Amino acid sequence: MPRFVVHEHFSKHHHWDLRLELDGVLMSWAVPKEPPTRSGIRRLCILVEPHDLSYIDFEGTIEEGHYGAGKVELWDYGTYEMETRKDYKLVFFLHGKKLKGRYTILRFERAGPKNWLFFKTKEEHKIKK
Repeated sequence: MPRFVVHEHFSKHHHWDLRLELDGVLMSWAVPKEPPTRSGIRRLCILVEPHDLSYIDFEGTIEEGHYGAGKVELWDYGTYEMETRKDYKLVFFLHGKKLKGRYTILRFERAGPKNWLFFKTKEEHKIKK
């Protein structure tokens, strides 16, 4: 199964980075507030440049003067199963330590291609195996 990671990033602006292994890279979104662990909480997430797969287990300090300077810690990680994949919507099941269950990332149509919502959804449909 493909992997995911959430990095807690203590940079100029404290945030979390959600990364999904997809198409040979880590598709990445910056999440300004702690990712939701229960349904009913919606978080803004901002699409950023994809990262190399080798970054999935990175922890450490990015030096000053470099993009993303600051401390990076693993906040959560695991595998996931994709349920729905469209240009404007991803629905998937996370199997992590903190994030477990069905999640959605949905692009804001009016706000441009970089602004998305990230939230936990009810598990109405299970992936068929």
